[in-house]
Amino acid sequence: MSDALPLLYSFRRCPYAMRARMALLLSGKTVRLRELILRNKPDEMLAASPKGTVPVLVLPEGEVIDESLAIMEWAIATGSGNLAPPSGDERALIARNDGPFKRDLDRYKYPDRYDDIDPLAHRASGAEFLSSLNDRLAENGHLSAQPDGFADIGIVPFVRQFRIADPDWFDAQEWPALHPWLERHMSSAVFTKAMTKFPLWQDTGEEAVFGDA
Repeated sequence: MSDALPLLYSFRRCPYAMRARMALLLSGKTVRLRELILRNKPDEMLAASPKGTVPVLVLPEGEVIDESLAIMEWAIATGSGNLAPPSGDERALIARNDGPFKRDLDRYKYPDRYDDIDPLAHRASGAEFLSSLNDRLAENGHLSAQPDGFADIGIVPFVRQFRIADPDWFDAQEWPALHPWLERHMSSAVFTKAMTKFPLWQDTGEEAVFGDA
Protein backbone atom coordinates (compact mmCIF):
# COMPACT_ATOMS: atom_id res chain seq x y z
CA MET A 1 0.00 0.00 0.00
CA SER A 2 1.35 3.40 -0.98
CA ASP A 3 2.68 5.63 1.80
CA ALA A 4 1.75 8.54 -0.47
CA LEU A 5 -1.86 8.15 0.65
CA PRO A 6 -3.04 10.04 3.74
CA LEU A 7 -3.49 7.92 6.86
CA LEU A 8 -6.84 7.99 8.68
CA TYR A 9 -7.36 6.75 12.23
CA SER A 10 -11.04 6.02 12.64
CA PHE A 11 -13.65 4.30 14.78
CA ARG A 12 -16.62 2.99 12.84
CA ARG A 13 -19.36 3.97 15.30
CA CYS A 14 -18.15 7.45 16.22
CA PRO A 15 -20.40 10.13 14.65
CA TYR A 16 -17.45 12.48 14.16
CA ALA A 17 -15.58 9.76 12.30
CA MET A 18 -18.71 8.89 10.30
CA ARG A 19 -19.07 12.38 8.90
CA ALA A 20 -15.40 12.56 8.02
CA ARG A 21 -15.57 9.26 6.14
CA MET A 22 -18.70 10.35 4.28
CA ALA A 23 -17.05 13.61 3.20
CA LEU A 24 -13.95 11.75 2.03
CA LEU A 25 -16.11 9.51 -0.14
CA LEU A 26 -18.19 12.37 -1.52
CA SER A 27 -14.98 14.25 -2.36
CA GLY A 28 -13.42 11.31 -4.19
CA LYS A 29 -10.55 10.92 -1.73
CA THR A 30 -8.74 7.69 -0.92
CA VAL A 31 -6.86 7.08 2.33
CA ARG A 32 -5.13 4.35 4.27
CA LEU A 33 -7.43 3.50 7.15
CA ARG A 34 -6.54 2.17 10.56
CA GLU A 35 -9.74 1.05 12.28
CA LEU A 36 -9.54 1.08 16.07
CA ILE A 37 -11.56 1.03 19.26
CA LEU A 38 -11.26 3.97 21.60
CA ARG A 39 -10.54 1.92 24.72
CA ASN A 40 -7.32 0.73 23.05
CA LYS A 41 -5.79 3.80 21.43
CA PRO A 42 -2.59 3.04 19.53
CA ASP A 43 0.59 4.87 20.49
CA GLU A 44 1.06 5.93 16.86
CA MET A 45 -2.24 7.84 16.89
CA LEU A 46 -1.50 9.46 20.26
CA ALA A 47 1.90 10.58 18.97
CA ALA A 48 0.18 12.28 16.04
CA SER A 49 -2.68 13.71 18.12
CA PRO A 50 -2.23 13.57 21.90
CA LYS A 51 -5.87 14.49 22.58
CA GLY A 52 -6.74 10.91 21.70
CA THR A 53 -9.99 11.37 19.78
CA VAL A 54 -10.97 10.31 16.28
CA PRO A 55 -10.87 10.99 13.45
CA VAL A 56 -7.20 11.79 12.92
CA LEU A 57 -5.83 12.32 9.43
CA VAL A 58 -2.07 12.28 8.90
CA LEU A 59 -1.03 13.69 5.53
CA PRO A 60 1.99 12.27 3.67
CA GLU A 61 4.03 15.40 4.38
CA GLY A 62 3.38 14.95 8.10
CA GLU A 63 0.60 17.50 8.70
CA VAL A 64 -2.02 16.26 11.18
CA ILE A 65 -5.71 17.17 10.93
CA ASP A 66 -7.54 15.96 14.02
CA GLU A 67 -10.93 17.68 13.86
CA SER A 68 -13.70 16.07 11.82
CA LEU A 69 -14.95 19.33 10.30
CA ALA A 70 -11.41 20.26 9.27
CA ILE A 71 -11.01 16.85 7.62
CA MET A 72 -14.29 17.42 5.76
CA GLU A 73 -13.10 20.81 4.52
CA TRP A 74 -9.70 19.39 3.54
CA ALA A 75 -11.46 16.69 1.53
CA ILE A 76 -13.55 19.29 -0.28
CA ALA A 77 -10.57 21.57 -0.96
CA THR A 78 -8.38 18.78 -2.34
CA GLY A 79 -11.00 16.45 -3.80
CA SER A 80 -12.96 16.15 -7.00
CA GLY A 81 -16.54 15.74 -5.78
CA ASN A 82 -19.53 18.06 -5.73
CA LEU A 83 -19.66 18.60 -1.97
CA ALA A 84 -19.38 22.35 -1.33
CA PRO A 85 -17.77 24.15 1.64
CA PRO A 86 -20.23 25.15 4.34
CA SER A 87 -21.96 28.51 4.33
CA GLY A 88 -21.97 30.67 7.43
CA ASP A 89 -25.51 29.51 8.14
CA GLU A 90 -24.44 25.88 7.90
CA ARG A 91 -21.53 26.50 10.25
CA ALA A 92 -23.90 28.02 12.80
CA LEU A 93 -26.23 25.03 12.52
CA ILE A 94 -23.38 22.56 12.97
CA ALA A 95 -22.16 24.55 15.99
CA ARG A 96 -25.57 24.01 17.61
CA ASN A 97 -25.34 20.32 16.77
CA ASP A 98 -21.80 19.91 18.09
CA GLY A 99 -22.48 22.00 21.20
CA PRO A 100 -25.86 21.92 22.99
CA PHE A 101 -27.34 19.02 21.01
CA LYS A 102 -24.31 16.77 21.46
CA ARG A 103 -24.39 17.54 25.19
CA ASP A 104 -28.04 16.50 25.35
CA LEU A 105 -27.36 13.43 23.23
CA ASP A 106 -24.60 12.17 25.52
CA ARG A 107 -26.65 12.65 28.68
CA TYR A 108 -29.75 11.10 27.17
CA LYS A 109 -28.04 8.08 25.62
CA TYR A 110 -25.42 7.46 28.33
CA PRO A 111 -26.97 8.71 31.61
CA ASP A 112 -24.83 6.39 33.74
CA ARG A 113 -21.73 8.34 32.72
CA TYR A 114 -22.93 11.50 34.49
CA ASP A 115 -23.96 12.47 38.00
CA ASP A 116 -27.29 14.06 38.91
CA ILE A 117 -28.77 14.33 35.43
CA ASP A 118 -32.28 13.67 34.13
CA PRO A 119 -32.01 11.85 30.78
CA LEU A 120 -35.61 12.67 29.87
CA ALA A 121 -34.94 16.36 30.36
CA HIS A 122 -32.02 16.06 27.94
CA ARG A 123 -34.21 14.11 25.54
CA ALA A 124 -36.73 16.95 25.61
CA SER A 125 -34.01 19.53 25.07
CA GLY A 126 -32.52 17.55 22.20
CA ALA A 127 -35.99 17.16 20.69
CA GLU A 128 -36.27 20.94 20.44
CA PHE A 129 -33.22 20.98 18.18
CA LEU A 130 -34.60 18.09 16.15
CA SER A 131 -37.88 19.95 15.74
CA SER A 132 -35.96 22.93 14.38
CA LEU A 133 -34.22 20.61 11.91
CA ASN A 134 -37.60 19.24 10.87
CA ASP A 135 -38.84 22.77 10.20
CA ARG A 136 -35.76 23.54 8.12
CA LEU A 137 -36.06 20.29 6.19
CA ALA A 138 -39.73 21.00 5.47
CA GLU A 139 -38.63 23.88 3.25
CA ASN A 140 -36.70 21.87 0.65
CA GLY A 141 -35.71 18.49 2.09
CA HIS A 142 -32.13 19.28 3.07
CA LEU A 143 -30.18 21.31 5.63
CA SER A 144 -27.51 22.66 3.33
CA ALA A 145 -27.42 25.15 0.50
CA GLN A 146 -27.14 22.14 -1.82
CA PRO A 147 -29.01 18.81 -1.61
CA ASP A 148 -27.37 16.50 0.92
CA GLY A 149 -24.53 18.93 1.47
CA PHE A 150 -22.08 19.80 4.23
CA ALA A 151 -24.58 20.42 7.05
CA ASP A 152 -26.55 17.29 6.16
CA ILE A 153 -23.44 15.10 6.23
CA GLY A 154 -22.14 16.87 9.32
CA ILE A 155 -25.31 16.42 11.38
CA VAL A 156 -26.98 13.19 10.26
CA PRO A 157 -24.70 10.81 12.24
CA PHE A 158 -25.68 12.58 15.47
CA VAL A 159 -29.40 12.41 14.70
CA ARG A 160 -28.89 8.71 14.04
CA GLN A 161 -27.31 8.33 17.48
CA PHE A 162 -30.22 10.13 19.11
CA ARG A 163 -32.68 7.75 17.46
CA ILE A 164 -30.68 4.70 18.56
CA ALA A 165 -31.20 5.65 22.21
CA ASP A 166 -34.93 4.85 21.89
CA PRO A 167 -36.10 4.08 18.35
CA ASP A 168 -39.75 3.60 19.29
CA TRP A 169 -39.96 7.00 20.95
CA PHE A 170 -38.07 8.70 18.13
CA ASP A 171 -40.19 7.16 15.40
CA ALA A 172 -43.39 8.22 17.18
CA GLN A 173 -42.49 11.92 17.07
CA GLU A 174 -44.27 14.23 14.62
CA TRP A 175 -41.28 15.04 12.43
CA PRO A 176 -42.61 14.44 8.92
CA ALA A 177 -39.57 15.93 7.21
CA LEU A 178 -36.88 14.66 9.58
CA HIS A 179 -37.81 10.97 9.46
CA PRO A 180 -37.51 10.52 5.66
CA TRP A 181 -34.35 12.65 5.61
CA LEU A 182 -32.71 10.38 8.18
CA GLU A 183 -33.89 7.22 6.44
CA ARG A 184 -32.65 8.47 3.08
CA HIS A 185 -29.18 9.09 4.43
CA MET A 186 -29.02 5.86 6.43
CA SER A 187 -29.91 3.83 3.34
CA SER A 188 -27.66 5.75 0.95
CA ALA A 189 -24.75 4.13 -0.84
CA VAL A 190 -22.37 6.69 0.68
CA PHE A 191 -23.39 5.90 4.26
CA THR A 192 -23.33 2.16 3.58
CA LYS A 193 -19.79 2.41 2.24
CA ALA A 194 -18.72 4.74 5.07
CA MET A 195 -19.89 2.11 7.56
CA THR A 196 -17.93 -0.75 6.01
CA LYS A 197 -16.59 -2.91 8.82
CA PHE A 198 -12.83 -3.36 8.68
CA PRO A 199 -10.66 -5.55 10.92
CA LEU A 200 -9.08 -3.71 13.84
CA TRP A 201 -5.64 -2.46 12.94
CA GLN A 202 -4.36 -3.29 16.43
CA ASP A 203 -5.29 -6.94 15.84
CA THR A 204 -4.00 -7.39 12.29
CA GLY A 205 -1.40 -4.68 11.76
CA GLU A 206 -2.88 -4.26 8.30
CA GLU A 207 -4.30 -1.03 6.93
CA ALA A 208 -7.37 -0.93 4.71
CA VAL A 209 -7.81 1.21 1.62
CA PHE A 210 -10.80 3.46 2.09
CA GLY A 211 -12.21 5.44 -0.82
CA ASP A 212 -12.93 5.05 -4.50
CA ALA A 213 -9.48 4.46 -5.99
